[in-house]
Amino acid sequence: MGDIAKIFKAYDVRGVVPDEFDEEIAEAVGAAFAEVVGGDRIVIAHDMRESSVPLAEAFARGATSRGADVINAGLGSTDLLYYASGSLDLPGVMFTASHNPAQYNGMKMCRAGAIPIGSETGMLEIRDRASGLLGASVSDPTGSVTTQDMLTGYSDHLKSLVDLSAIRPLKVVVDAGNGMGGHTVPEVFAGLPIDLVPLFFELDGSFPNHEANPIEPANLVDLQRAVLEHGADIGIAFDGDADRCWVIDEKGGSVSPSTITALVAARELAKHPGATIIHNLITSRGVPEIIKESGGVPVRTRVGHSFIKAEMARAGAVFGGEHSAHYYFRDFWYADSGMLAALHVLAALGEQDRPLSEVLAAYARYAASGEINSTVADQAAATAKVREVFGSREGVTFDELDGLTVTGPTWWFNLRPSNTEPLLRLNAEGDDEVTMAAVRDDVLREVRGV
Repeated sequence: MGDIAKIFKAYDVRGVVPDEFDEEIAEAVGAAFAEVVGGDRIVIAHDMRESSVPLAEAFARGATSRGADVINAGLGSTDLLYYASGSLDLPGVMFTASHNPAQYNGMKMCRAGAIPIGSETGMLEIRDRASGLLGASVSDPTGSVTTQDMLTGYSDHLKSLVDLSAIRPLKVVVDAGNGMGGHTVPEVFAGLPIDLVPLFFELDGSFPNHEANPIEPANLVDLQRAVLEHGADIGIAFDGDADRCWVIDEKGGSVSPSTITALVAARELAKHPGATIIHNLITSRGVPEIIKESGGVPVRTRVGHSFIKAEMARAGAVFGGEHSAHYYFRDFWYADSGMLAALHVLAALGEQDRPLSEVLAAYARYAASGEINSTVADQAAATAKVREVFGSREGVTFDELDGLTVTGPTWWFNLRPSNTEPLLRLNAEGDDEVTMAAVRDDVLREVRGV
C-alpha cells in the first residue's frame, strides 16, 4: 500500500495498482467520501480495467459502513457516471484511470448533479479523512448495494439533446481503443442512419492495440488508415473512459479540438442566441472570434475541468471547450461528454451534403503547434527567461491567468508548468505555419537551452 497523499491529484485520484492504490485505500476513501459528501445514496460506475471491479466493490464496502446506500451502474464511460449523478441527483464516483496505461486506476468524484470535486472543493478533506481511516477495521455495513442499468437512459438523454432525425446516411469509423466507447457507442448509434465500422471495441484494460489516448498522434494512425480504406465520411476516436473524442476527416486529417469547439459553439448559439461560451486559454484565438461572430459571449478560463465547470455554472454558459478534446454542456449538468460532442459533429455533417473537411474549413483559421512538453528542472526560472527574451519585442503583451501567455501581432503562445511533473507545456499559434513555427522554435530554444 502506497502513500495515499501521492494518488490524490488536483481533479481526481490516480495511481499504480496495487503499489500505490489498492482495495484497502478504496475502502477507506469510500467511507471518507460518504462522510464528507453526506447524503444517504451514492452512485458508482467503473471502466473495463481488471482492477476496476475489486476497487469499486471495496469503495462500496467503505461507503455502506457509513450508512450510505450504493447504486452500482456497472460498466460505463465517465460521462455515463455524470449522467447517473445528474439524473438521479446523487453524488457519484467513477473508477477509471482514463487514458493512463493498464497498471493504473483511479477515481473521478462528483457531488449530486455531477458537480465536480477538486482540491478546493472537498478532495483534500476526503484524502485526509481516508488517511486517518487506513488500517482501521471497517464496521459492518448498514447501507445496501444495488445495481441499476443507466446505459439506455444515458443514450436516450444524449440523443434528446442533438437532433439527428434528418441526417443523411453516414459511414463512420470509431476507434474505441479497447476502452469504454466499445460499450457505449453501439447503444448510442442504434437506430441512426450510420454504417458503423468498429475498431478495437473489445473491452480490454491491457490496451493490446494502442494507448487509449487520442491526443497522441501515434494512437490515431489505425483510425486514419481505416477512414481512407473504407471511404468513410468521418472517424472518431475515444479515450479509455470515453469522456473525450477526437475527430478525423474524410481525408484522414486530424481535426483540432479548437475547430470542434468553434463548430459546436456556433451550433449551440443558433439555439441559444447571445449565450455565453467558455473556452480555455489554450484554444485557438479563432474560437472567441467565431463565438462573437455567431452572436455569443466568449469567456476565457484556466485549463482544467474544475475551472471550466465552475465558470460555466457561474456564467450560465451553454457550452465550453478545451484544447484537450473535453467538451462541456449546460444541458448535461455542465459536465463533459465526448459522445455528445461527437453527436454534434455527426449532425453538422449529416445535415448537408459537403464532406467534413469542407464543413470544418470555416472553423479552422490559424496554425497551431499542439501541446509540446519539455522536461525542465526549474520551471519558474525557465519561464522567467522566456518572459525576459520576449519582453524586448515590440507590441508584445503578457498575462498570467494560467502560466505565461505572450501575445504578439500575428502570434501567441502559452507556457505553463505541469501540476505533477517537472514539465513545461508549450502551446503556440500563428497566422500561418511559418509564423507559428518561428515562435515555437524561439520559445523551445530558451526553455531547453539548445
